[in-house]
Amino acid sequence: MADSFGRKRLVVGAHYGLRDWLSQRMTALVLASYSVVLLISALLVPEPGYYGWSGLFAQTWMKVYTILALIAFVYHAWVGVRDIWMDYIDSVGLRLALQVGTIVWLLGCSIWAIDVIWRV
Repeated sequence: MADSFGRKRLVVGAHYGLRDWLSQRMTALVLASYSVVLLISALLVPEPGYYGWSGLFAQTWMKVYTILALIAFVYHAWVGVRDIWMDYIDSVGLRLALQVGTIVWLLGCSIWAIDVIWRV
């Protein structure tokens, strides 16, 4: 009788978005921790203004942490926007164009942000 309903699909075998869900939670944790560190740093900056902020971001640990948060943000955004395109755009050609445009935009913004961060 069970064979008349077709193959049974295993949720574990196909993952069904589990990897994307977990990656979004992990990147959200990285972004939340970065937000806390940035807030504490903003409250403890001895000289508020340009020189205080440039002094904070001139430190190597802050540059590395900022780039880690940037990577987490870009991946988080990619997974979310890609899922929106896959869920709501039916045309394969338009979906592919939007996904390529999203990748180009995210990479361009990332390169620009890394350039700004390492120039400080």
